[in-house]
Amino acid sequence: MDWLTSFRKAIDYMEEHLLTDIGVQEVADAVYLSPFYFQKCFKIVTGYSVGEYLRNRRLYLAGLDVIRADYTGDEARCQSGNGKKGGKVKIIDLAYRYGYDSQESFTKAFTRFHGLSPMQLRAQPHRIKVFLPLIVEISVKGGSKMEYTIEKREVMKMIGFERTFSFESSYQEIPKFWQEFNERYGMGNAECEPGEEALRQTIAECIVGEFGVCVEDDVDMEHFRYYIAGAYQGGEVPDGMKVFEIPAGEWAKFKCKGTMPDALQTVNTRIFSEWLPGNTEYEIAFHVTVEWYSDGDTNGADYESAIWIPVKRL
Repeated sequence: MDWLTSFRKAIDYMEEHLLTDIGVQEVADAVYLSPFYFQKCFKIVTGYSVGEYLRNRRLYLAGLDVIRADYTGDEARCQSGNGKKGGKVKIIDLAYRYGYDSQESFTKAFTRFHGLSPMQLRAQPHRIKVFLPLIVEISVKGGSKMEYTIEKREVMKMIGFERTFSFESSYQEIPKFWQEFNERYGMGNAECEPGEEALRQTIAECIVGEFGVCVEDDVDMEHFRYYIAGAYQGGEVPDGMKVFEIPAGEWAKFKCKGTMPDALQTVNTRIFSEWLPGNTEYEIAFHVTVEWYSDGDTNGADYESAIWIPVKRL
């Protein structure tokens, strides 16, 4: 099944299960894709994480229920799907229907989405925020060709600083993580706090900052682990750092050139919206993505970096 077909089937699956407790794991399983790469690709192609999409669709349907309801205080006489009036229900019943465990959390989410509380929307139905099922079309654009090579690598042992990010905000939050790292440990900062000598020595010896590594979170599919890392050279691991391994395999290495982080994020977007969906030769091998950074001025137009994707031949 190709990525475009998988995406369409995934959206159909989500529409059929909007009133059940599903997340990225269940959706990815339904279309036989890795949750990590499905979530990543879904976010890039649609602009929404799986969680955002499900939440927005449910809140739109909740808005329709509110408009169709005949309210008396905090109770409502809601229409059923065939347009007939049902019995009286409370707001809490709507909350439970759409996956919320309290009236307060439902009303807060409803108001944030529609800009109005349920009772306010009932009085002004024309202000409902419409969020219809997505129709996914992949357009492989012409223009600059994506430069990449396929290379084999042995197991890579890395050391670095770990932080967890959500797919919803990673493009905004990861650059801040790098900024914090550079301000504290970059070459322009010679200050060394007490007890930090071993850590700074490890950063220098292992060239921590040469790589950024995304790793699937085995528990929470809405988030992933990200490391600012370097090649581990052995020895004691300073407090605050972690050692991890990247499996051996083939890698598709995509070249990036330009100011950071825009150049790298642009290539990353093209990989998952153009190269991967239409690819008939390779598929993702395992759940890691590596970013490589060269020396030099990251603000320069000629700055070089790369994205490595683990692949296997179809």
